Amino acid sequence: MFLTRTAAAAAALALASGLAAAGPLKNPAAAPEFTGIEKWLNSEPLTVQQLRGKVVLVDFWTYTCINCINVLPHVKSWYEKYKDQGLVVVGVHTPEFPFERSTANVQTAIKRFDIRYPVAQDNRYATWSAYRNQYWPALYLIDRNGKVVYTHFGEGQYGQTEAAIQALLAQKG
Repeated sequence: MFLTRTAAAAAALALASGLAAAGPLKNPAAAPEFTGIEKWLNSEPLTVQQLRGKVVLVDFWTYTCINCINVLPHVKSWYEKYKDQGLVVVGVHTPEFPFERSTANVQTAIKRFDIRYPVAQDNRYATWSAYRNQYWPALYLIDRNGKVVYTHFGEGQYGQTEAAIQALLAQKG
């Protein structure tokens, strides 16, 4: 079953489960660790703990998802624009189909899309499950104190997401 949903469906499901579909969370919680990662691409292994003091954008994606592909230019732009200001982007590649589990296929996609930030290969859905994620694409913003403070599922709300990144970068940890 393909879990990508329209923004409206994602919003309804997220609200029903107590999550904000897009925007700041009312009760920020500690970000789960990256767990069960089969392989790190473009980076040595990272932990949420070692990223404290940085603003972290976690992007759950898979390389054949059209919605994920449509979001990638925005994520890449934010990475380029804000990496020197303290933003760390981590793509968590969680496959939908068996062929997407291939590291070689993920590496080819990273090259094709010119992704330069770290990508964690989450073939067993361990990090996906730790975040209780249900969607491709899904964005989670983590503040400098290691708390998930903002989420967005699906496409759209790019201005709102970028404003949240800017606000978090402006805060002193």
